[in-house]
Amino acid sequence: MEILPIPAESFKVGFVGAGKMAESIARGVVASGVLPPHRICTAVHSNLNRRDVFESFGVNVFSSSEDVVKESDVVIFSVKPQVVKKAVTELSSKLSKNKLLVSVAAGIKLKDLQEWSGQDRFIRVMPNTPAAVGEAATVMSLGTAATEEDGELVAKLFGSVGKILRADEKMFDAVTGLSGSGPAYIYLAIEALADGGVAAGLPRELALGLASQTVLGAATMVSKTGKHPGVLKDDVTSPGGTTIAGVHELEKGSFRATLMNAVVAAANRSRELSQS
Repeated sequence: MEILPIPAESFKVGFVGAGKMAESIARGVVASGVLPPHRICTAVHSNLNRRDVFESFGVNVFSSSEDVVKESDVVIFSVKPQVVKKAVTELSSKLSKNKLLVSVAAGIKLKDLQEWSGQDRFIRVMPNTPAAVGEAATVMSLGTAATEEDGELVAKLFGSVGKILRADEKMFDAVTGLSGSGPAYIYLAIEALADGGVAAGLPRELALGLASQTVLGAATMVSKTGKHPGVLKDDVTSPGGTTIAGVHELEKGSFRATLMNAVVAAANRSRELSQS
């Protein structure tokens, strides 16, 4: 039987799982105008606070995940990795090849998702926590029967909460090490910069404000100018100046090698967890 395309002008999205990630994506989709809230739904079984959160911006909230699947053309599994198998298998009889299935569960492979669901029209998506502020770095990989049109639709949805790129699923452990775990590395860097400002005599609030804005500004320079970070670094390091003195200290402390090692260690750990 031919797979029917998802109706671009009328499709509905349902979230199985009503946590923070589902909320971030739903809010982004509504705020960007990709979908009106009445075409989005989720299910809340007991936590009334989560029901209130979703209903506050117009999302339909059901009492069962079966109703979410029934009402949705695109079903996004946004539950924790340790319960995704149970969630998918319990709903497998309600799924069909005419529904596009999406998983944001970290470490759960497409082959397992397809096996548990009995469906091959699956897309694995890996956003990171800055989705909460519309600045996610997201990667997706298409399952066996997912079409290019399916990929474009998912890119539109997740593009509402940041940037989305495509990669082969075999790269997802490395993606975990970089963008998945990366925000934590940057939080540490911001904290350290602020501490340095305090050590140099700045009030804590001023130091933290300057540190966070400096990181934001530098990241924006990289993404908007298209220049290599090394070129941008050279642009602000005058001979014998203050910046090169600071860079020299970072090099003595193996700053770049430490960040590289952190990415590789997190990627290796992701690989271990996905095999366990």
